Amino acid sequence: MADTSLTMTQSGAPRFHLEEEHHHAEGGSTMLGFWIYLMSDCLIFAILFACYGVLGGNYAAGPSPRDLFDLPLVALNTTMLLFSSITYGFAMLAMEKGAIGRTQGWLAITGLFGAAFLGIELYEFAHLIHEGATPQRSAFLSSFFTLVGTHGLHVTFGIVWLVTLMVQVARRGLVPANRRRLMCLSLFWHFLDVIWIGVFTFVYLMGMLR
Repeated sequence: MADTSLTMTQSGAPRFHLEEEHHHAEGGSTMLGFWIYLMSDCLIFAILFACYGVLGGNYAAGPSPRDLFDLPLVALNTTMLLFSSITYGFAMLAMEKGAIGRTQGWLAITGLFGAAFLGIELYEFAHLIHEGATPQRSAFLSSFFTLVGTHGLHVTFGIVWLVTLMVQVARRGLVPANRRRLMCLSLFWHFLDVIWIGVFTFVYLMGMLR
């Protein structure tokens, strides 16, 4: 425990203060705050999955998942995101070795895989809307676009964050602050990967079995 001492103020009132303050790990509050954010994001996606579970079977005499989903295309999209998670892992290994060039290279490849994922998803959305399967068509489509679209927005935000960190690493190198930020983005990116596996299984694969 830290020692305390007693001093007197100019008004004569006693005042206690710490002789030695406890040392707090640098960035500890950042990681704690980020974990709290991830938990709140888990709740958001849990609600969206629950809504899809309730509304996903209401087609309003419209198209069903079997009529709309292109499973090979979705499988390709899933592969893009899985590869991006692997390449981000390589970026973290390069970061631990202090290799700025390799870290930047793997981050760039991760961003390209993420952009490919978004491109395929936008193509899928455009195709569905062209076929008349708009969010207003049925409760199934409303919940589908909301769940998948929310995940896509998160990936978009992740790519913007990734590019921002690449600029910061290029300017300042792998300083402790940038390492901490890359760790936070790593958690976020792998979290999106796990959520997408849930979407692929619950929405697409189970939807094709209905």
